[in-house]
Amino acid sequence: MVAYRFEDSRGGKCVARHLAGFSGILQVDGYSAYTSMIKERAKSGSNEAIKLAGCWAHLRRKFYELHVGGINVAATASITAMTELWKVEDEIRGSDAETRATRRQETSAAIVADLFQLWEKELSKVSGKSKTAEAIRYAMTRRKALEHFLTDGRVEIDSNIVERAIRPQTITRKNSLFAGSEGGGETWATIATLLQTAKMNSVDPLAWLSQTLTRIANGWPASDIEQLMPWNFSADAIG
Repeated sequence: MVAYRFEDSRGGKCVARHLAGFSGILQVDGYSAYTSMIKERAKSGSNEAIKLAGCWAHLRRKFYELHVGGINVAATASITAMTELWKVEDEIRGSDAETRATRRQETSAAIVADLFQLWEKELSKVSGKSKTAEAIRYAMTRRKALEHFLTDGRVEIDSNIVERAIRPQTITRKNSLFAGSEGGGETWATIATLLQTAKMNSVDPLAWLSQTLTRIANGWPASDIEQLMPWNFSADAIG
């Protein structure tokens, strides 16, 4: 499923509020607010531990721009090596976490190690203000998060699944400006959550929503709410 939440900005306080009480694996892009929040938790001695997992797709984009522009040979070498990482992911997609982690250790770990070695050498050769240096520093400062997927098979190599899930809302972002109020924004997020989750489960959103609202109006018991979830939908169900 996917869940959308309305916030009034992208500020760090919104990130902290959204993730209050959360502990576990957090796979995100390189937005600094996530790193800052984790550091603040560590300083305060919070028991809500978060392990950050990076996104290789976001990193790849930075090197791809340099590769296309013919700006740096190392960028092209980086893109070539990253292609091998995704080939491994294609092979293990759908496998259990242990199998995925084992395969990554056998193949991907060496590729990642070589990439960071390449970037370390290249960083000493280029101008600190160059786009190449910027891309390399992006990778180096997020190394631990980017390497997380190598040892934990539950983690994806990138956050593309989430990116695809938020794309429908991104496309209609301008319409969201007319939600009218924070309450309107929260309602917008709720509706988006319901409809997009239905789509992710290959369920007709209108058919599911119509059946669900009818059931609720007829006194469907709250204790049996699980049966109303999109993944349990059956067009032939009665009542």
